[in-house]
Amino acid sequence: MTLGDLTVGDTGTITGFSSNQRTYRRKLLTMGMTPGTTFKICRVAPLGDPIELELRGFQLSLRREEARIVEVSR
Repeated sequence: MTLGDLTVGDTGTITGFSSNQRTYRRKLLTMGMTPGTTFKICRVAPLGDPIELELRGFQLSLRREEARIVEVSR
């Protein structure tokens, strides 16, 4: 399951990243999206993009396309 599959109010834990996006993976890691981090989906824009999530005490917005490279578990 990926972060892009979740809806508002869902919570989960980051388990990893798809292997074909190394550059963006590094950017996500520097923003605190490390495996084992828990999060909650706070909001989704009216057209479904971007997604706002809360993790480590701050809010982060990602495009749905970017969220699809983040593998999660509920």
